[in-house]
Amino acid sequence: MKKQLLKWLAAHALLLAAVLPALAQQNLQLSGTSPALSSGKVYLQKFHNKMFRTIDSANIENGKFRFGSRVELPELYGLTFDQKRSPYYIFLEAKPITVQLDSAARYRATRVTGSVSQDIFLAYREAGDPEIGAFIKAHPASIVAAYVLYREWSYRLSPEQLSTHIGQLDPSLQQTAYVTTLKALVPVLQAVQPGNRARDFSGTTPEGRTIRLSDHFGKYVLIDFWASWCPPCRAENPNVVRLFQKYRSKGFSVFGVSLDRDKDSWVKAIRDDKLDWPQVSDLQFWNSAPAKLYGVRAIPANVLIDPNGVIIARNLYGAELEKKLAEVFSAK
Repeated sequence: MKKQLLKWLAAHALLLAAVLPALAQQNLQLSGTSPALSSGKVYLQKFHNKMFRTIDSANIENGKFRFGSRVELPELYGLTFDQKRSPYYIFLEAKPITVQLDSAARYRATRVTGSVSQDIFLAYREAGDPEIGAFIKAHPASIVAAYVLYREWSYRLSPEQLSTHIGQLDPSLQQTAYVTTLKALVPVLQAVQPGNRARDFSGTTPEGRTIRLSDHFGKYVLIDFWASWCPPCRAENPNVVRLFQKYRSKGFSVFGVSLDRDKDSWVKAIRDDKLDWPQVSDLQFWNSAPAKLYGVRAIPANVLIDPNGVIIARNLYGAELEKKLAEVFSAK
């Protein structure tokens, strides 16, 4: 019994040792200047689920500011002078870092010294979105590699490709929030590939009624994930409207799922874009329950379902969607 207990303690000690570095909070050593400002505030924001949330602020005194917060490191944070404005993306580490934060639009003249992770991140951006496998191979233990896979590539990859790239990341990254989220995403994506039955869900319409996706089975249905704040979604809407009008009499419907946060903006976009089909939203932004159910990581996104409720295609837009619908309805 004692031996078993010792084995259990040893095993869990190893597990704890593996997890703790990824979750450890350390003292931030960030000092900065803002040459154009002699006073005001700088806000430190934490990145989570594609959003930034303010966790601390510092006063600007004679153009200088400093943060010594206890935070998770290394990790992506944001710096901004205005909480309503998109922040400057900065990867912080557990060592002294200095930043010259430009107050102009897009922070173009901002300079960071002391963060190797930030250097890797900026090099990735300047390279113009290099292939993820090569990037991970070059930086397997960098938090930036985990972030890029999570933020920039997870929606482009098959479940098998995603799983492969997760495995290429260093063991030190396997318990980070990015990688644990991606590991949970793999089976979700596997469940909604073509050939599988569509996952049913309900949602609330702008009028407050609850409707279900399965209420529309028996037709070809395009589940359309979009939002009023998404320019590519709004650009694609006229194409979907045209195809809906062309094929609705033949048994085609659209089931809109919005990732909006503001109901008025959502309703206005429906009206402005003339989206004459069922629409639902829980107004939870990236925490949208239907979006999570289908592993949606970027919008616009869509899923085409046949009359039996089986998925036959994913993420078709423009001419590709038109070609698929022409193929489907010419075969009927």
